[in-house]
Amino acid sequence: MAKNVGILAMDIYFPPTCVQQEALEAHDGASKGKYTVGLGQDCMAFCSEVEDVISMSLTAVSSLLEKYNIDPKQIGRLEVGSETVIDKSKSIKTFLMQIFEKYGNTDVEGVDSTNACYGGTAALLNCVNWVESNSWDGRYGLVVCTDSAVYAEGPARPTGGAAAIAILIGPDAPIAFESKFRGSHMSHTYDFYKPNLASEYPVVDGKLSQTCYLMALDSCYKNFCAKYEKFKGKQFSISDAEYFVFHSPYNKLVQKSFARLVFNDFLRNASSIDEAGKEKLAPFATLSGDESYQNRDLEKVSQQVAKPLYDAKVQPTTLIPKQVGNMYTASLYAAFASLLHNKHTELAGNRVILFSYGSGLTATMFSLQLNEGKYPFSLSNIANVMNVAGKLKARHEFPPEKFVETLKLMEHRYGGKDYVTSKDCGLLAPGTYYLTEVDNMYRRFYAKKATDIAVENGSVVANGH
Repeated sequence: MAKNVGILAMDIYFPPTCVQQEALEAHDGASKGKYTVGLGQDCMAFCSEVEDVISMSLTAVSSLLEKYNIDPKQIGRLEVGSETVIDKSKSIKTFLMQIFEKYGNTDVEGVDSTNACYGGTAALLNCVNWVESNSWDGRYGLVVCTDSAVYAEGPARPTGGAAAIAILIGPDAPIAFESKFRGSHMSHTYDFYKPNLASEYPVVDGKLSQTCYLMALDSCYKNFCAKYEKFKGKQFSISDAEYFVFHSPYNKLVQKSFARLVFNDFLRNASSIDEAGKEKLAPFATLSGDESYQNRDLEKVSQQVAKPLYDAKVQPTTLIPKQVGNMYTASLYAAFASLLHNKHTELAGNRVILFSYGSGLTATMFSLQLNEGKYPFSLSNIANVMNVAGKLKARHEFPPEKFVETLKLMEHRYGGKDYVTSKDCGLLAPGTYYLTEVDNMYRRFYAKKATDIAVENGSVVANGH
């Protein structure tokens, strides 16, 4: 049986096109700080007409294989998590097979997993379970989380974003799953859903969605703690993990969520809450569950009590979600990528807890145990390969008018056929895939921006730019 199964390698891709939330506030006529302070967001990535979830996935997968020097024949399972519907039958995974077919590898299990933002976690758990099982054939698993989150004009629009993440799964991993410690919560709700197949935009009940998220968090934490106690013989508290990573539709919800765990620890009389914290939270001890979700005073006080712990245990995970926006299935793993980027030199020996939520409703809390690992599968090399700072710096800010114009074009083309894109890949980094056309049979075609680099008169010219 494989030991210490988990994440060996990661790479992340997000579009180079973005819009500042502050500029969007002014454009939308929203009150100053509504998106930046109210939602806690700084910037939002979006796909231009030449990018989509398939092109982003192709880029993330090919980049991971190249940078870690992985032979495509060594991939035995490939699963994609996404809620961005390109086709009602043909999986995104089948598009990615183009990368493997070239090398003669068509023996690759797995397809797509779909349930709002949870699909990436379902894909990840499937791959981990496969490597841990009798079905494992000794090859790597590969997980792709890819989404373009877009909303109709209105209050939800600034909670969009776009990204793809590729995650390599195998034994002896620097980021190992503690598979026994896993708590889930699944139920039937209509908080966010996409019933209109003619539109990319969801139907959202924002208030209900936030309550469902916190309710699922409570339930998962309870189940997680019970399993920890069963196998470890002692109570779990926030102190037992160095970092907490949350699915991040917007940063303000992450702040509320961690404060909710602090309140849970207070109710459970866990050692993580000091006497001053107990005193502040005591007035809320008798609230029923439903009352506690709506109580503004509790929300405020629990965030105050949680703040020092939040700054230490959660804040390092928030960089990419605040800069790129809600990436649906990729959101949780982009937050984890932020932690690796910010703290990779200090993470060995740490436990990290992740909480994944998908509307409708599916949620899981699970635990990772980190060690430095060996090159190329080491924490420092994962951080190096992802090059988060470089990718964020290389982006191009667009005015809100251009962002709105792009979304209108995408609305018009959604589900459409028989069009050719501008093929303008000027802003894309070499090696990036892009959409060239959708023919009259709805077939999609992609090209890869050349990586040939020539030196002309002492300056570097890449692909003619």
